[in-house]
Amino acid sequence: MMELDPQNLDPATDLELVRELKAPKALLWACWTDPRHLPHWFVPKPHKVASCEIDLRVGGACNTTFDIEGNLMENKGVYLEVIPGEKLVFTDTYEAGWKPAPEPFMTAIVTFEDLGEGRSRYRAVARHRNPEAAESHRKMGFFEGWGTVAGQLEAHAQELETRAMVITRHIAAPVEKVMRCWTDPAILPKWFGPAGYDCKTKSIDLREGGEWTFDMVGHGQVWPNRHRYTVMRDGRISFLMDGGEEPSMEVTVTLAPEGAGTRITQTVMFPDAAGKVAATGYGAAEKGMETLGKLAAVAEG
Repeated sequence: MMELDPQNLDPATDLELVRELKAPKALLWACWTDPRHLPHWFVPKPHKVASCEIDLRVGGACNTTFDIEGNLMENKGVYLEVIPGEKLVFTDTYEAGWKPAPEPFMTAIVTFEDLGEGRSRYRAVARHRNPEAAESHRKMGFFEGWGTVAGQLEAHAQELETRAMVITRHIAAPVEKVMRCWTDPAILPKWFGPAGYDCKTKSIDLREGGEWTFDMVGHGQVWPNRHRYTVMRDGRISFLMDGGEEPSMEVTVTLAPEGAGTRITQTVMFPDAAGKVAATGYGAAEKGMETLGKLAAVAEG
C-alpha cells in the first residue's frame, strides 16, 4: 500500500486530523487495538461504546456498537493494513470474510509517530468515495468529533502510563510458531522466565479459562506463580498473573506479522502506580526482555 503523505491527500475526498499527544505511541496503539481500552475513549462522551470486536489482522473484523442516548449504532468493517505500533488501515467497505457492505462510507488511516520524551504525533485520515461523502462527514462533525476522541485517547493513555509496562521485540519466526510456544504445555515451561530461572510446573491448562500454576526457581529463590488465561486466540494471549493471591497483574501479549517474522508486544498492567514503580525498581522490564529473548531462541530454533 502506498505510504500516506500530504502529497497523497485529496482535499476533495480526504479529511485529516493531526495532533501531538502527550503519551507514548505504544500505549496509543494499545488503546486502539485492545478491546478493553477502546471503549474508554472511542466515542465522544457522554456517548458510549456498547461493544467492540477487534481481530487485529488483514481481513479481521473491526466492529463497534455505539450507544447514542439509548440508540445502538453498529459500525462494521475490516482491517486492510496492520503495521504493529505504527499504522492501522480499516474500512467499512467490507465486513469480516470480505463480504461487501451495502452502504460503504469511508476508509480510515491512523498512524503513530514517536516524537521522543513520551510524546507522539497522531494522525487520522478519513478517505471517502466522492466529495459528497466527504462533505457529509465534515458536516456531521468529523473535526469536532475526531478531535474530541483524540483528547480522550490521550487522557486514557496517560492514565494507563502510570500503571503499564510495555516491552516489545522482533522474533524471526512466523506468528503461528510463536503462538504455539505460548499454547503448547510441553514448550511454554521451557522458555518462560528471565535468564537463570526455570519453571517447575504444578498444573497446566493452556486454554481460555485455564490456569498454569508453577514455581519460578533460580538464583537461590523460589517464586510461586499463577496465570489465569482469559484470551488465547488469533495471536493474542491475555492472563491474570499473581502468586496465588489477589491483587493480580493483567498481562496482554499480541503477536503481529512483521516481514517474515513476528512483532511481539507485552503489556503488564499493574493494579496501581505504586506497583509499577516497585517493579521498575527491581528490573521487571529488563527481566521481561530476557524472557522474550528465551522465547525467541525457542521459536527461531
